[in-house]
Amino acid sequence: MSSAALSQLPLEQGGEAAWYGPEISGRSDWQMPLDPAELAEIEAAVRPLAAREADIAVIRASDFPLPTLGAKFRARVEKEVLNGRGFLLMRGLSVHRWTMRQSATAFFGLGAHLGSARSQNGKGHVLGHVQDLGLDVADPNVRIYQTHERQTYHTDSCDIVGLLCLKTAKSGGLSALVSSTTIFNEMRRRRPDLLRLLFEPVATDRRGEVPDGQKPYFQIPTFNWHWGFLTAIYQRQYIDSAQRFADAPRLSSKHVEALDYFDALANDPKLHMFMEFRPGDVQWVHNHTMLHDRTAFVDWPEPERRRHLLRLWLAADKARPLPAVFAQRYGSVTIGDRGGIIVRGTRLHAPLEAV
Repeated sequence: MSSAALSQLPLEQGGEAAWYGPEISGRSDWQMPLDPAELAEIEAAVRPLAAREADIAVIRASDFPLPTLGAKFRARVEKEVLNGRGFLLMRGLSVHRWTMRQSATAFFGLGAHLGSARSQNGKGHVLGHVQDLGLDVADPNVRIYQTHERQTYHTDSCDIVGLLCLKTAKSGGLSALVSSTTIFNEMRRRRPDLLRLLFEPVATDRRGEVPDGQKPYFQIPTFNWHWGFLTAIYQRQYIDSAQRFADAPRLSSKHVEALDYFDALANDPKLHMFMEFRPGDVQWVHNHTMLHDRTAFVDWPEPERRRHLLRLWLAADKARPLPAVFAQRYGSVTIGDRGGIIVRGTRLHAPLEAV
């Protein structure tokens, strides 16, 4: 690629978001262990809400007071997740002795201090359950988190995704993270000709959850440069499955090569990292600078022991600006009120079990 063409790309990105797995795995600054006083604050906020079986879906930060932890938590997420490395692991929630309602209330209440919860599917679930439901991953309308298969590196349709670990699998199910900023930098150095193609719109399958007036796929570039921010949106399986629609723009062989190169970098051990969840861990991930994955897993035969995570999609109050094209997927690009999946008949609610 000529130097003139290279100059059309954003410059190489620096800062905390451009990290490499082997180096960051050896650090502990991305962990936030909760001390007894902080846990006591969370439990004090949970107790009255759970006792009266409050509607979890409408909990706001004012309903979930955290006198000292709240400000510390928000500051760390703003600095480290939204404007830093892109993730934070909170450790130590007391899920081993809480009911499902108490765990869900605690998780949702913490999320309320960061922004508003968004619907994660056409059913309006603002509290998601990540479990193997025995569904067929080959079904183009099945979301991969509902199976035991590997997810592959992807982003979710929100500013921040939160995961609370309730129970772990018999084996596997590791969380994997990679910096999309680092992938951009590596592609810019090695294959800027392919990187340029990833700034062009690509069709991504909505997997049957189609908002009124929209196509069954959306068209947003993998990489987007807007107001000085490099933002990524990506789910390779759904890009591939969008080709089932006759009116979806076809992927050229060169574009497939670019996507393959992106995937190869995401799967490079020199770039990504793994972490093993423990019950009570809460992972907060910035979708705009990070991709996340989950390895395949083997579950326990007993239903009560099976792997179970709760999930939140959040529109962060302190989020970055997004280009207008994101409204195809996010519904809006208004900070604090964007993201999620809304279709005809969607009613927002927080189920206490996978449905």
